[in-house]
Amino acid sequence: MTSTPPPPPFDPELAAALELIKEFISPGLTMEDIDEIRRGPAIMESMQLDLTLDGAFAIEDREVPGPVGEPAISLLICRPTSPATEGALPVIYHVHGGGMVLGNNRVGVAGALDYARELDAVVVSVEYRLAPEHPHPAPVEDVYAGLLWTAEHAKEIGGDPERIVIMGASAGGGLSAALALLTRDRGGPRPIGQLLLCPMLDDRNDTPSAHQMAGIGIWDRTANETGWTALLRDRRGTPDVSPYAAPARAEDLTGLPPAFLDVGSAETFRDEVVTYASRLWQSGGIAELHVWPGGFHGFDGFAPQAAVSQAARAAHVSWLRRLLGAG
Repeated sequence: MTSTPPPPPFDPELAAALELIKEFISPGLTMEDIDEIRRGPAIMESMQLDLTLDGAFAIEDREVPGPVGEPAISLLICRPTSPATEGALPVIYHVHGGGMVLGNNRVGVAGALDYARELDAVVVSVEYRLAPEHPHPAPVEDVYAGLLWTAEHAKEIGGDPERIVIMGASAGGGLSAALALLTRDRGGPRPIGQLLLCPMLDDRNDTPSAHQMAGIGIWDRTANETGWTALLRDRRGTPDVSPYAAPARAEDLTGLPPAFLDVGSAETFRDEVVTYASRLWQSGGIAELHVWPGGFHGFDGFAPQAAVSQAARAAHVSWLRRLLGAG
């Protein structure tokens, strides 16, 4: 039996950052770790952030109808206080990460707000029920319900229902990709783009990069198994997995909005993201793919000052600007 080759080396700046944070973050999340991490400092700190960005945004928490027969969901609505352009603004619909088991609608939203400040956009960040307490389809159905409300009420919050971009990182990226499939198939709102950052797409957890990164970085194969098992229970890895849970399972990728996908070369999700982008092109779709050399999972959030992180964020803004036709 051949051994797994070592992963590509980390970018030097990112390796230094990883060294600083590794005592706080283990790559191998288990089911037993979930409750402790939910109560831990990372989630608590997200609740303390100044989401107004020094007054640039007005912040509102609003409860809106959830899926039929299910509880209401919470949307975090962030509106520019002094928009530079007149009329309805584009909307960034943000889906948080957390491996399907962690987080809330404030986690990761700072990145969306940075982009929205630069591009004059409204941000709507959706709260969804978490696994394992709420397995599939609860998370994606909540995300879909939030999109329905956002499209129907966009004008009320200063947004343009014809210019909604869905965005998410990690599990949020996977849910955003699933949302694009689900709203296409249900004839729901039509986002104009999907910004999929290191997205979690494939429950099979068996790519070369998943094996290469075992025990290394931020989110390894053990953590990935934990997240997918929480979401899918005993269906994980079987033929009986919905593409609305694991978008890599989708057989039909036609008719989807233009996609931006990025991933690090030294992370678990590398190969599934590259494959998904390739399949979008093979289906006649529009996709832009970046594989950042030496990047670990979520590197731009953990080490925002690194040169490769700044390049990644500049690429996100550039794509959004072109998509939205912003000046």
